[in-house]
Amino acid sequence: MRRRFFVDEFANGTARLAGEAAHHLGRVLRAEPGQLYELSDGHAVHLAKVERVAPEEITFSLISPVEAPESSLHVTLLLAIVKFDRFEWALEKAVELGAEFIVPLAAARSEPNLIAAAAKRADRWRRIIRESAQQARCRRLPELLPLVRSTDAFQSAPPAEIWTPEIRAGQITTGQITTEEIRVLLSERSSAPPLRHAFAAAAVPGLAHSSPAIAPLREAGPPAGPVKLSLAVGPEGGWTDSEFAAAAAAGFVEVSLGGNILRTETAVAAGLAAAHLYFDV
Repeated sequence: MRRRFFVDEFANGTARLAGEAAHHLGRVLRAEPGQLYELSDGHAVHLAKVERVAPEEITFSLISPVEAPESSLHVTLLLAIVKFDRFEWALEKAVELGAEFIVPLAAARSEPNLIAAAAKRADRWRRIIRESAQQARCRRLPELLPLVRSTDAFQSAPPAEIWTPEIRAGQITTGQITTEEIRVLLSERSSAPPLRHAFAAAAVPGLAHSSPAIAPLREAGPPAGPVKLSLAVGPEGGWTDSEFAAAAAAGFVEVSLGGNILRTETAVAAGLAAAHLYFDV
């Protein structure tokens, strides 16, 4: 399987790779003229041949399009700042699991010294995102958005009126999803309904998800179209009452991943994997 790299654009049957990516391909992987790689501009993928290798730039000629199906699941991950080694692990896995936008959150219980240092890590985080996207052969390069307070981020998440008041109150029943845009907030509170109930209600309205019928979800039929998911994952110590209130006011439904207390990075992987099970068809 050929390596995939991201370029800014395709122009007149050619493309160019510059900066760190060109250095890595040219110096580390020792690219030579005539070798073939896959290139993506975020919209399409092409098989391309190396024409020229320079210290800071590699030029390609495009050979043919490569099939790269669009996922039916479009994810914005709102991720609270935690210790940087764990945050970076979460970034890597989130990209592999299809997150398209990642919003670092200055949550109320994030450590202040980590929040203060986060801006200086942005370039490193973008490198991690790029490398993970190339490894996972993503069609487009995920975007790291600026650090923002959690309560502000909830309000500016992709707009959607998804959940009826009954669902927001935790009384999830069938047939209450009004659109295929979904906002969920992972919670440690025992009153939060299971994540699978919310996803099942969104994936197959009318499905009796209080019974074992939730298991054969695919036989019941896929979602009618693309699904936009905003997934909020909190810091160690969880969300505060004011954050729960702000999220609920912005249309997020509070859900649980079970009785165990998960680390932030574990919750990211579990939540996104579950989303693919229900929505990526």
